Amino acid sequence: MKIKVAIIDHLGAHGSSHHFYLFGQAKGLIENSVDVSLYTNSSTNNPEIQDLAFHQFYQNIFNSNNKLTALIRYLFGSIKSHFHARLNSCNIFHYHLFGSSLLVLFNMFLAKLLFAKIVVTIHDVRSFSDNNESSLYTRLIYSLTDSIFTHNRFSRKEIVKYHKSFAKKTTIIPHGNYLPFIENQEDQKESRLRLGIGLDKKVLLFFGMIKKVKSLDLLLCAMPEIIKRNPNTTLLIAGKPWKDDFTYYQDIIDRLKIHNNCVLNIKFISNQDVKHYYCASNIVILPYKEIYQSGVLMMSMCFGKPVVVSDLDSFKEIVDDQETAFFFKSGDVNSLSNVVNKVLENHNLSEKVRTQGFELVKTKYSWMEIGRQTRDAYYKINYFYKK
Repeated sequence: MKIKVAIIDHLGAHGSSHHFYLFGQAKGLIENSVDVSLYTNSSTNNPEIQDLAFHQFYQNIFNSNNKLTALIRYLFGSIKSHFHARLNSCNIFHYHLFGSSLLVLFNMFLAKLLFAKIVVTIHDVRSFSDNNESSLYTRLIYSLTDSIFTHNRFSRKEIVKYHKSFAKKTTIIPHGNYLPFIENQEDQKESRLRLGIGLDKKVLLFFGMIKKVKSLDLLLCAMPEIIKRNPNTTLLIAGKPWKDDFTYYQDIIDRLKIHNNCVLNIKFISNQDVKHYYCASNIVILPYKEIYQSGVLMMSMCFGKPVVVSDLDSFKEIVDDQETAFFFKSGDVNSLSNVVNKVLENHNLSEKVRTQGFELVKTKYSWMEIGRQTRDAYYKINYFYKK
């Protein structure tokens, strides 16, 4: 029997680059002979993927300041998406979760009511949005699913640690690349002029949503030593704070007197402008203290940039030190500054790592391969409880 899957995701383009993940997943599945319908919000543009059924039933759910109005729009969008999918013979409903809530449970109960199989991809095992999140919601959600996907061994280990009974139905499906959906920008002069950065500068990029777990403060504290050895270095910070207050970081910049070496674009970066930030940069820095999987890492390698990352287990599963990325000791300011200076001062090594990183993300993390793994995991759903 041919698989017909409905990917139901209200977040879409509202979640930074998350929609590229959705599009890549859909494309990879279609290339592996799976029928795909994608249900998302009205602010996510149709990717025009051949044979993809694209629906925007979550209308204007992020455009209202009235929580009741937003809730009604969400519920209506969910009901319409689920019934439409089932009437069109979708037999698997696939969700992407960054946290647990009653709204997620509402969708799960709808799926069960319609006798659909449920698959969830867990992006954040423990939500960074709410440290007091009820484990009851999570356990109920996991109980209702037929299969749980996560991106790496580290995340699977965390799931099993908190919910041992769900180990049997938890499968590792890696995060795919963004290559089918990004446009590379070759003219660095144009990009730097747009961003007000001199052509003689060495540019470090911190990109994406600004969250406490991403440790921007650590990178700022490393900047004086980086500037001391490489005075023409500029730190480009591009992204919007998410449950964080940028005044904290601005105070660090002022205290360390590094404002002349920082370019701040503290806002949501539109899809059209992303390429200019990467083109303008020489190195991308991910100083995170906690992460399950990073779309920024994948994006950086897709744009062919060398990356400096903290030595977290979740990163070590994807890249290798001085082969496809550069590692520093997590939480260590001196280690970070030393590694960044090393990369700035060794062009040949930087070029080797950049090239190998791009080749890795192009091959191992292609959506054709990940679509095959996802399709095979779908086929196994009916056998979980027979083994």
